[in-house]
Amino acid sequence: MGIEKNINKKRHRLSNFKLEKLLEITHAINSNFEVAALFDLYQDILETHLGIEKLVLYGYNSNWHAMHFFGIEGQPEDIEDSSIFDIKNTGTFSLSASGRQEAFDIVIPVLNEEVPIAFILVGDVEEDKRGTSPVIKHMRYIQTITNIILVAIQNKRLAEENLRQVRISKELEIAAEMQSMLVPAGLPQDENYDVSAIYKPHLQVGGDYYDFIELEDGRVMCCMADVSGKGVSAAFLMANFQAYLMGIFKYLDLQLPDVVSNLNERVMVSAMGEKYITLFIATFDPKTRELRYINCGHNPPILIHPDGSNELLSLGSIGLGMFDEIPTIKEGVLTLDKNSVVICYTDGLVEQENASNEEFGVDKLASIGGENVTDNSEELNAKILTAFNEFRGDTPFIDDTALLTCKFH
Repeated sequence: MGIEKNINKKRHRLSNFKLEKLLEITHAINSNFEVAALFDLYQDILETHLGIEKLVLYGYNSNWHAMHFFGIEGQPEDIEDSSIFDIKNTGTFSLSASGRQEAFDIVIPVLNEEVPIAFILVGDVEEDKRGTSPVIKHMRYIQTITNIILVAIQNKRLAEENLRQVRISKELEIAAEMQSMLVPAGLPQDENYDVSAIYKPHLQVGGDYYDFIELEDGRVMCCMADVSGKGVSAAFLMANFQAYLMGIFKYLDLQLPDVVSNLNERVMVSAMGEKYITLFIATFDPKTRELRYINCGHNPPILIHPDGSNELLSLGSIGLGMFDEIPTIKEGVLTLDKNSVVICYTDGLVEQENASNEEFGVDKLASIGGENVTDNSEELNAKILTAFNEFRGDTPFIDDTALLTCKFH
């Protein structure tokens, strides 16, 4: 009777201990312990208190890898196929840890809704010890606390991912709001020129900017720019760029090469060499009909002459923010005939592919412009967009698509 009573006391103490440790794990999870701290607690329970001598816990992330281990030398190997964990016919499981073979007596699957989310490899270091192995004695408990900790870690990661997605979504909302402020609210339609634009961002936030502004001296300025990268940082850079560009034309009397040099300096300071901006910028004087332009690494706009012929406006320089100083800046100077059309665009338009991997291309864009040169800018843009969508079909957009068409009467 005395021996049986002692055994019952030991069992009772062990049951209380296991319950206390389950409560401790639950408290740690509710207190949002870090993953490493949860595994430290896990190991202390199994190794120090229950006598588990060696263990490897495999979890899945593109392949089966060791999430936690103790009692072995070296790093356990990754495993591609979970079927290797089935030891019904072999009796033991062996794996390589830094070139050394380690044997385990039992493989315990950890299931979540009948799907294995982990495998526990457990064994004794001393195989010839007398008595029941702690692995056998505590197998059910090992499985239980492993499941609790793994589900908690999984939920923790899902919560962190949800928070990350919320932050990204908020950033995109801010960037989209900022970008909407860059797009001009209205474009002129009068006896001197009519202007129309189309902009379709590839994602929630794009990196394109265009404008058409009447200057105080009677000239007009038109531009189209594209910043490398997307998201809030790109939106901030473009907002800063637009503000500085507006300031130059409002407060400074500079020639276009000096404007470009100033903009390059500003982009270098703002982007710190991490991003760059391609830009086409031009001024037109309706009195002299002189068009001056500089193309800073941007897709060359197409000048459509009244007879339907065309030329590309490609003279200029490298993109802004690529070097501290731009080595060479070439300015194009043209005299426009009445009813000439300038079509500005970004690479999302001409590099868009169809199902046959063919690009929409500059030639197709120029051909549409030449065939419809008598249309106003809005009508011409509508025909370009129709042809573009028919060409693209069901193929996804590859990038932001911006189109600015300026007709000079």
